[in-house]
Amino acid sequence: MIVKHPAIGTVKGPGETPNDYLFIAPDPERRVKHGEFVYYVTAVDGDERQILGRVTGRRPVKLFPDSFLADPGVPPTSVAALLGYESDATELFEITVTVLGYHSPQLGDFINPRVPPVNGAPVYIADDELLGAVLSKRRRGERGSAHIGSLLSRPEGAVPIALDVRGFTGTHLAVIASTGSGKSYLAGVLLEEMLAPHNRAAVLVVDPHGEYSTLQEMMNLAEFSAGNYKPRVRIFRPDQLRVRIDTLTIADLRYLLPNLSEKMHYQLGRAFSFAQRSAKNGHYTLEQLLYAVRQTAEGKKNDEAGFDEDDPTTGALIWRLHAALGNSRIFHDFENLELDELFKPGQCTIIQLNEIDRREQQVIVATLLRRVYQARMDTAKGKLERGDPSHLPYPVFCLLEEAHNYAPANADAVSSDVLKTILSEGRKFGVGIGLITQRPGKLDGDVLSQCMTQCIMRITNPIDQNRIAESVESVGRDLLRELPSLSKGQVVVSGASVNTPVLLKVRKRITQHGGQDLDAPAEWMRWFEEDRPAQAERAAALYAEKKVNYEDDGDVLWA
Repeated sequence: MIVKHPAIGTVKGPGETPNDYLFIAPDPERRVKHGEFVYYVTAVDGDERQILGRVTGRRPVKLFPDSFLADPGVPPTSVAALLGYESDATELFEITVTVLGYHSPQLGDFINPRVPPVNGAPVYIADDELLGAVLSKRRRGERGSAHIGSLLSRPEGAVPIALDVRGFTGTHLAVIASTGSGKSYLAGVLLEEMLAPHNRAAVLVVDPHGEYSTLQEMMNLAEFSAGNYKPRVRIFRPDQLRVRIDTLTIADLRYLLPNLSEKMHYQLGRAFSFAQRSAKNGHYTLEQLLYAVRQTAEGKKNDEAGFDEDDPTTGALIWRLHAALGNSRIFHDFENLELDELFKPGQCTIIQLNEIDRREQQVIVATLLRRVYQARMDTAKGKLERGDPSHLPYPVFCLLEEAHNYAPANADAVSSDVLKTILSEGRKFGVGIGLITQRPGKLDGDVLSQCMTQCIMRITNPIDQNRIAESVESVGRDLLRELPSLSKGQVVVSGASVNTPVLLKVRKRITQHGGQDLDAPAEWMRWFEEDRPAQAERAAALYAEKKVNYEDDGDVLWA
């Protein structure tokens, strides 16, 4: 085993837990930071191994007496010299290290030797080459890799970190951060990597704020082209979204019609079954559903109306169905978002849900995810053949912004059950889920705990911190303590897509970021410089033409 650099410290002894040890270091250059990686050398099964560890604590062990520090205007070294206090100027620190072990290429994981280092053994800073080889499961630019940034404790770009795409598409992903920490920016970086020529993923993004439209730039950038390949980005805006009424389940209908009486619930269930039995080829329209409501009404008369005009339950149910489905621009008798349009390898489909009611958003997400999951199951079992609109012969990945709206904690949203089913069983059929949330405390705990790769950015709310600690097992307590102090663009990554939890700085996006905060002062100033003179000119012209009274503030007061 060749050691390239001089030692930075010496092992003092074991730490508080069997996986910790302490070493003493002068560290005049402040290289041994929290989260830094160090190693010692020991023999394991006859071979010398570099046993890697992460710095989790640091405290000074050689301090001046408090009386030397009483006057901030006098350096403590001067006080020491006057009093004859013999002490060299070198500071000493006791460093706590949590052992990771040595990396096994065969297992693709770290092996902990379970034996603490010998007292007095030298400790070394891990070099960039070693960390680049063992922290990431994939190398930057190779198939199945997603290069999202570089190790925070090193100069930018010195140790690139690449996630294993197979890890987070197979066992799901959670991106968690407070507002303004850069979670949507990080999601954009991930999508760039997934649509790059070395991955060519089939991705759907649920975008409730219209932040991801700038990804269309990928179609015209050389960085995303290779041979005949160019990524495709399709955007479905609110006026283009369609959900065919006969794809709604009884649970969807009941969710769209809140506060139904027990009798309405009962009659709606009978009508739904009647409509399904009567439908040709499984398709029925809103009018056919309303006809089913009339046909299943208790005390129904055999007249042209088809139901008892005096029955308030039937009339109220018909009125509610008309209001929820007939007056909606989303739900339609014949049109639908076909899966073969939404998903293709090398295509990112963005479903914009801004300006859509929250309940309708949840039903849209529930319907889409349910259809995708069923299509992947039927395709895998050979029930669907090529040419069928629901035939999906490849894995897909669905990224949900504001995920707490679709699986809220302590609330009964129609999309929650679908998400839980896919998160627990979707990996068998190639349906991956990515959840992005700024309020993990409002996200269902079972949903969060099913995401085996986590990207956690700055979190200051104690409730959110507790939810992360309860639901995320792979992040160490030392890294969780770092969350409130992280800066914008810094992220803790852990779980199935990396070999060990790492703290990194997100790389710069190639496409523009579409989620910047509005600069209100700049907009106000722009109005005075551009819009106000134009308004004054129009008002003056109107005054000259129609002889209206005009004042200098740009407003027409009266004619």
